Amino acid sequence: MVNKIVIVGGVGGGATVAAQIRRNDPNSEIHILERSGYVSFANCGMPYFIGGEITDRDRVIYSENDFAEKYQLSIETYAEVTHIEREKKTIFFEKNNKPYEMDYDTLILSPGARAVMPDLDGMESNTFTLRIIEDMDRIEAFISDKKPKTAAIIGGGFVGLEMLENLHRRGLQCSLVDHSEHVMSRLDADMASHVDEHITENGVDLYLNDKLESYSNHGTTLHLQSGKSLQADMTLMAVGITPNIELAKDAGLELGETGAIKVNDVMQTSDPAIYALGDAVEEVDFITKKPAHVALAWPAHRQAFVIASHLNGEKIQRDGILGSSIFRVFDLTVAITGQNEDALDKLDIPFEAVLSKGYSHAGYYPGSEKLWMKIVFDPKSGQLLGGSVIGPKGADKRMAVLATAIKGKLTVDDLTDLELGYNPIYSGSKDAINILGYKAREQWRKANK
Repeated sequence: MVNKIVIVGGVGGGATVAAQIRRNDPNSEIHILERSGYVSFANCGMPYFIGGEITDRDRVIYSENDFAEKYQLSIETYAEVTHIEREKKTIFFEKNNKPYEMDYDTLILSPGARAVMPDLDGMESNTFTLRIIEDMDRIEAFISDKKPKTAAIIGGGFVGLEMLENLHRRGLQCSLVDHSEHVMSRLDADMASHVDEHITENGVDLYLNDKLESYSNHGTTLHLQSGKSLQADMTLMAVGITPNIELAKDAGLELGETGAIKVNDVMQTSDPAIYALGDAVEEVDFITKKPAHVALAWPAHRQAFVIASHLNGEKIQRDGILGSSIFRVFDLTVAITGQNEDALDKLDIPFEAVLSKGYSHAGYYPGSEKLWMKIVFDPKSGQLLGGSVIGPKGADKRMAVLATAIKGKLTVDDLTDLELGYNPIYSGSKDAINILGYKAREQWRKANK
């Protein structure tokens, strides 16, 4: 009997799970229903198209026809799923203002998340979010047609900082507003200060501990909670996302503590015939073992593999996610993995923290750049709990080492013993990670005497 698999939503979750399933299973009937006009695209690449580094729009979009032909499946774009009847194993959707229904044997939900857009007085059509290709196209059209000279970015998270860099690259004078004391909440203040300073050094007006309250002058004057005002021809709203859980909730599927869809270790919802993945689901944090909502590409791709494997009769061992992430803002690379000091404090989890300054490679070889590094670790065992690395060069590979070390449950002592390969072009004879380990080891040993 042929298994009929219906996937609600495409992109990193739905499109990836469809491809993974087809690699294992040549026979099942697969259908993807996607509410937007694009079933598979590189949403992480959109800021760089707007900034002009990616010059070909087609490079961030996987052709619907090519995808359908390669994986032998059917795709319906502009298809809005309205509800699920679990008892009948039927979903209902609308396309071109016409109602349709489709039965399923297995249903996979990948509804994603939507950008938060506050309802503020005076907001006009020059305020944008960036979540899907249609958003990217609207922003690009506005910049090309209206020739804005100034932009305000509201929110200093991943999207906000990436768009800050890329709007700046397009020649716009930018302002950044964030309600916290520093940008990027996943960084502790002593690390984020380097990013704050670098942003202002690049001519950006930075408004911290402040919040957008309203607009005037046709949406070009922004009034902040502090009483300050700023001018911007366009605004990019990047204050967070909300998981699209309405379909699951209306179908009576269980939600988790974070408000996202609750799934088990093979990504099944409370209905075993329905799986879920991507930005709409709740995961388990590797360090704390508590529920977490982490909307990143890597977890979605891993979840797709887990679902496809389970449908093929294989259960993949999973221990939770670290939320490893990396981004660039102007000349700095910022890389983060695991927990930080602030998060552990809030959870009352004991830890020790160590800061270290290293270099991307040997100081005597030209082009060596500073690296700021911080790790948190268990005060008793010395086991690593999280880390962050910031610098113009080499931050990416150091974070990759830390993420691997955390997954391997290594200690700060183990960091001193890692052979990471020495050549003055690439590192010092003791890599910056080794030096960080020695510094943490000394602090750890003193605390446990």
